[in-house]
Amino acid sequence: MSKSIYPPVAQLNVYGDHEKLRRIIAEDPEWSLALVPPLSILCLQNIVTHFEEKQTLEELLPAHKDYVLGRLPPSLPLHVTANLIDDPSYWSRCCMQRWNQCDVSQYGHSWKRMFFEKHLENLVELFIPDVTPPQTILDLVPLCRDYVRRLDISQLLPPIKEPRMPGKEQPGEEQQQEEDDDAASDAGPSMDHFDFGLLLDQLSRLEELRLVYGVRGCGMNFEWNLFEFTLRDCEALARALKSCHTLKVLRLRQSKVEDERCRILARHLLDHPSLRELDLSHNLIGDRGARAIGKLLSRSRLEGLDLYDNEIMGPGGRAIAHALSRSATLRTLNLRLNRLGDEGGRAVGQALLTNRTLRWLHLGANEMGEPSAAVLAQVLAQNDTLTSINLSCNSLGADGGKILEEGMSHNNNVTKFDVRLTEVDEGSEAFIGQKVQNNQSRVREQAA
Repeated sequence: MSKSIYPPVAQLNVYGDHEKLRRIIAEDPEWSLALVPPLSILCLQNIVTHFEEKQTLEELLPAHKDYVLGRLPPSLPLHVTANLIDDPSYWSRCCMQRWNQCDVSQYGHSWKRMFFEKHLENLVELFIPDVTPPQTILDLVPLCRDYVRRLDISQLLPPIKEPRMPGKEQPGEEQQQEEDDDAASDAGPSMDHFDFGLLLDQLSRLEELRLVYGVRGCGMNFEWNLFEFTLRDCEALARALKSCHTLKVLRLRQSKVEDERCRILARHLLDHPSLRELDLSHNLIGDRGARAIGKLLSRSRLEGLDLYDNEIMGPGGRAIAHALSRSATLRTLNLRLNRLGDEGGRAVGQALLTNRTLRWLHLGANEMGEPSAAVLAQVLAQNDTLTSINLSCNSLGADGGKILEEGMSHNNNVTKFDVRLTEVDEGSEAFIGQKVQNNQSRVREQAA
């Protein structure tokens, strides 16, 4: 028998306000007066539950479509969702579920682009040669090729080296088989790092590629071979870059790129149809590599060249300067932390007497002195294109500062000029700073 549906008036105060509004107190504690969902909602819930088996979406009304998209789980297979769902809220949930930091503004405010770029980056960064099946990446390419515009690969794993286990010698055929196995093992793995030839020519919208041939967070397991850009890696990457006709920006940093590897890369990038920025900073490039880059600069449409922190000396600086004097496209040049000396510094200055495209120049920490300052003072007086120049951490001296002060007195375009730690006297540094401020004010007035 159920309880009375009309409790005595005296008992009404025993129940809370919520109970006062109820007409029936059921024996089932899960019973409620909630309405049974409409049939349309039940159907939509069924669509969500079985979406992986049957993708019913385009046939729905807009309101019903929004209902389904708002409830689809982010764990659905990509072959189901990649080419079917464009809803930003769905891809936002996919990103938030996988990564803690999600700044969609870095991806053109596209959550779908962000998901596929970061997902592909993770697959490449965790790829182990001869262990990870290449098909895991190849299967993703048809799904992501229309959305990947930039790849930032911050690590590339080398092959796993199997330790040799001591064993007993075996006579006859068994001993010969063991020797054959050892010879095959000595031949090395089929590749040294991930082969970008599998990927780059298939990404039809890729514009920027950032690479580091190294391993993040190796800790106590540090070995030099974890930070090695081998010749096989270089040749494979160079061929892949040549086939990627949409690439505009290449950044290959902290990868021990020296002269031979630099020459291989430059040779394959000659006459590249779309490359506009090249960044080879924090490497081991010397004069021979700089000559190859100079040739590349002469036969390309580069707008930005970054060789910060390498080993380029005077002859290499002259080669780059020769190409700079003929370039009609280069806008930024970063040669900071090399060893150009006055030989290279004067050559770059002479090139800027004829170049009319470069706007930003960094020659900091290059062992330059007063002779370089003398040529650059001529540049300040004659060049009306350069707007930013950095000569910090050179030994220009007081006389060099006076020469630059004189050149700057005839300049109305430079709005950034860094002469810190150059041994120029305070008066020259103050004059240069004041002239820069005047130029900045003039530029603002012209823009207003």
